[in-house]
Amino acid sequence: MVYLNDDIAHFDWQSAQPLLSEQRREQVLRFKHEQGRKTCVAAYMLLCEGLRKEYGIAEPPVFTYGEHGKPTLVSHPDIHFSLSHCREVAACVIDRRPVGIDVETIRPLKERLMQYTMNDSEVERIRQAERPDVEFIRLWTMKEAVLKLTGEGISRNLKTVLTGSEPIHTTVNIEKNYVYSVVYG
Repeated sequence: MVYLNDDIAHFDWQSAQPLLSEQRREQVLRFKHEQGRKTCVAAYMLLCEGLRKEYGIAEPPVFTYGEHGKPTLVSHPDIHFSLSHCREVAACVIDRRPVGIDVETIRPLKERLMQYTMNDSEVERIRQAERPDVEFIRLWTMKEAVLKLTGEGISRNLKTVLTGSEPIHTTVNIEKNYVYSVVYG
């Protein structure tokens, strides 16, 4: 199930600090800016909410990390999750099978970034779209969600990430200025 907090402006991350594991608290404090701290806590709180609702797990989750940084739950390795956050939104997906999620703010399209990250057919799709900025972010979130699913992270040629066979669900929220994509393994 997907959990979202798209009202980050009103999220009180400092009140949530006592609910964090020590591990997460240390990670939050590594962010230099308050906005990063806020969204990091918000994503973790969504995970806590989902674990409580779906599995009856009340203790703060502690993570172990794979080779490329993919987190898993120390006490429940059979429960899969993925976290993402951007300036305005925090997101979490939880499932019994591997999952990946990415959320990004819609922002102006940068030609160099598009050329570096998208293959020829994706560039063509972006250029032909009614909103090229939205189409770029849609494809970007799809790629990141796949890489989070596999645990690779951005460690390979981004032009080859999407094969077209991935079961990816994408939501575009123009009103709140974000896109998120979810993929299940």
